[in-house]
Amino acid sequence: MSAPEHADAVEILFQHQYAFMIPKIMFTASDLGVFDLLMESKEPLTSVTIAERLGTSPFGMERLLDACVGLKYLQVERKENQTLYGNTDLANLYLAKSSLKSQYHSLKFTSEFIYMGMQYLADSVREGKSQTDRVYGISGKDCFDALNRSESGLQKIFMGAMHEKWHLFGREIMTAFDLSHFPLVCDVGGDFFKDPIPEADLYILTRVLHDWSDEKCVQLLTRLHKACKPGGGVLTVEMVLNEDRKGPVRCQLYSVIMLVLTEGQERTASEYNALLSAAGFKEIQQKKTSFYDAILARK
Repeated sequence: MSAPEHADAVEILFQHQYAFMIPKIMFTASDLGVFDLLMESKEPLTSVTIAERLGTSPFGMERLLDACVGLKYLQVERKENQTLYGNTDLANLYLAKSSLKSQYHSLKFTSEFIYMGMQYLADSVREGKSQTDRVYGISGKDCFDALNRSESGLQKIFMGAMHEKWHLFGREIMTAFDLSHFPLVCDVGGDFFKDPIPEADLYILTRVLHDWSDEKCVQLLTRLHKACKPGGGVLTVEMVLNEDRKGPVRCQLYSVIMLVLTEGQERTASEYNALLSAAGFKEIQQKKTSFYDAILARK
C-alpha cells in the first residue's frame, strides 16, 4: 500500500471508528436549540452569543459548534477578528425543530434508543434475536408491545419520527404508481395481527414488514388479502436490498437495527415478492423513489 493509500485508509478507519458520535452531536445541537436560534437570527452569531442565549457553557458550545461545522451542519466565517457561525441549508431544512421538514423526533429516537440498543449488538449476533428487554428495561412480547408499555415517552417519539419521514417522502411514494383506481385506501395500523381489518381497495404498509419475521409478514399479508376487495391490492413501502446484497449501505445498517430491536430484517425485492405471493397477491410491481422503494401487489 502506497503512502497516499495508507493515509486514505487510516482516515476512513478513523471516520468509521468515531461515527457513533455523529447522531449524538446532531441531536444535542438540535435539542439545545442551536439550529433554531441561528435560523431565527437571520445572521451568523459568535459561540459566546449562542451560549449566552441558550444558557450553556461558552467553552462547551464552541466545541459543539466546531464539530457541527466539520459535519457540514453549520458554516463558519471570520469577520473583524470574530468567528461567526450560521446554519447550512441542511440544518435549516431538517435539523431546526421549527422547520416544516424537521427530523427532530427521528434524531431523538436514534440518539436515545437506537444508539442505546447498539450496545447489545454482539448479544443479538450470538443469539440471533432482538434485545428489546435489555434495551428498554421492560418485558414485552415484541418491541412494539414494549414501546406501548414504556413510561419513557418512547411511543410518542417513535410516532413523531414516522410522521417526519412521511413528510419527506410521502408525496413521491404515493405518486410512484397510478392509484386513482383505488377509491378506498386504508393505512394499516393498530394491532393488525388481532384487530379486524376493514374492507378497502388498497392497503398501505409503510415500513411495517421489515419489523417482522417472514412468518408474521405472511400472516399479516394473508389477512389483508382476505379483507381486500376484488381487484384491490397492497402498497408496501420499504428500503429494498440489492439482489446481490452488496447495498445500499443504509439498508444494510438498518437491517442490523432490525436484528437488535425487532424480529425483522431488510429484504431484497425477490424476498418481498415471495412474501406477497405466499399471501395470494399477484401482479407485483416495484418502483424506486429517492429513498424508499414502493411495491404494489394486486389481488
